[in-house]
Amino acid sequence: MESRVLTGATIRGLALPPKLAVRLTGNCSLPTVRLSGKLTDAGNLIWGRQLRPAILLEPSPPIAVSSVTKRENFRLAAASSPAESGDSAGGAKVGFLEKYPALVTGFFFFMWYFLNVIFNIINKKIYNYFPYPYFVSVIHLFVGVVYCLASWTVGLPKRAPIDSNLLKLLIPVAVCHAIGHITSNVSFAAVAVSFTHTVKALEPFFNAAASQFILGQQIPFTLWLSLAPVVIGVSMASMTELSFNWTGFISAMISNISFTYRSIYSKKAMTDMDSTNLYAYISIIALIVCIPPAIIFEGPQLIKHGFNDAIAKVGLVKFISDLFWVGMFYHLYNQLATNTLERVAPLTHAVGNVLKRVFVIGFSILAFGNKISLQTGIGTSIAIAGVAIYSFIKAKMEEEKRQMKAA
Repeated sequence: MESRVLTGATIRGLALPPKLAVRLTGNCSLPTVRLSGKLTDAGNLIWGRQLRPAILLEPSPPIAVSSVTKRENFRLAAASSPAESGDSAGGAKVGFLEKYPALVTGFFFFMWYFLNVIFNIINKKIYNYFPYPYFVSVIHLFVGVVYCLASWTVGLPKRAPIDSNLLKLLIPVAVCHAIGHITSNVSFAAVAVSFTHTVKALEPFFNAAASQFILGQQIPFTLWLSLAPVVIGVSMASMTELSFNWTGFISAMISNISFTYRSIYSKKAMTDMDSTNLYAYISIIALIVCIPPAIIFEGPQLIKHGFNDAIAKVGLVKFISDLFWVGMFYHLYNQLATNTLERVAPLTHAVGNVLKRVFVIGFSILAFGNKISLQTGIGTSIAIAGVAIYSFIKAKMEEEKRQMKAA
């Protein structure tokens, strides 16, 4: 084969210095040449490798080489071998999570709803044979705290450090979380699950009132107007709810107020800590807050006959397993809710919260066969529709604010 000397020639647009000229014949193959990066930006010529981020030129066809020393042959062969087993395009393989983000987000929503529905069903079934909401509230948090401590032990996730200043900020949040959690469970134990969630649909109204009169934020008239159907719907549902009693209604209202203040204190306690660690610390503090009232209000009854009655009705194994699983589902659905809402936009967040309440109310009616009057059904539907309208308007307002700040 004809041999020739390449001096100052180019390989795919890359000039070879004259001193590197070699005599080429048909004896051996030169490895694929790739250009990574711009030469003006200190780009690298790599034999058979890619640096990221990369702007790759097409690989050159093999060029025959002779008059190369054994040392040069060994160096080139060693450098070229990894490339031959790599991806032909030199790009990174795309994982399933990156390839189908919408599908993954949908799965998160499904698990959030599924765990929430299962929690509400098991929770209500426990109250049917063990009507002690203060103690059950403690179990919810206790199981979650044990789960968090076990996760920290294995480093999934790694425990974030906490100091006295951060602790002072988190205590009010955790106290409101504890009060809201206990009163929610008191309401669940006293009335139908569907009715408690209908009353809790008023939470946006309390949030708007707190923003206006406590934080001093101006709430637009359209936002207030959207809350009118919520108030009307809850009032209609309450008047004809077959399981209505004042303990359940007032407890659900206190829960709304407590969670509203939790939101206020949460804004003041903004930290760089990830949501998983933050929720773990709040759960630990809330558990400490919930234990004293459980002992005071239910302790004597539990020791006297509460535990014995429950064990006599369902057996020790089922009683313990029910308490364990209701605690696990409580913690996991709250954690999944946080992780899910971090992945979506405010409008999707709003839709998700409304649909979750619809799912819980619907499945609780099916699971327990609760009879509801026509007026209760209409009132519940109006309340949920009002929450949806409010959530859409508020989400759009937040999106506009964010766009204005970005601009």
